[in-house]
Amino acid sequence: MSYDENNIFAKILRGEIPCNKIYEDDFVLSFHDINPQKKIHVLVIPKGSYTDVDDFSKRASKDEISSLMQAVAEVCKINKLSLSEGGNGFRLIANTGPDGSQEVPHFHYHVMGGEPMGLRGLRKV
Repeated sequence: MSYDENNIFAKILRGEIPCNKIYEDDFVLSFHDINPQKKIHVLVIPKGSYTDVDDFSKRASKDEISSLMQAVAEVCKINKLSLSEGGNGFRLIANTGPDGSQEVPHFHYHVMGGEPMGLRGLRKV
């Protein structure tokens, strides 16, 4: 999959489309999902042009990788999801490719919580 400079996250990063920002640093932007699937549904995206988790893990710098994971932790803290902050936990998802239901060709994490997630959609192997 090649990177599409006109995907919605690229447009958000360029300021062409507004977002409800939660957290930002030099390498990462985080904002509320416009179509939340749970009480809390936040997207955490790298600012670099990475199509998916495979692309990110191969090409991102150590600073970008570290910043992304720190941003996830900060978003969970801000939204009172972190167990260490008295929250009840969260789900972290990175959809990848067609079989993974990736809709936007820009690597991103979904952070969901604020209510029980359950096991719906998961099957035992």
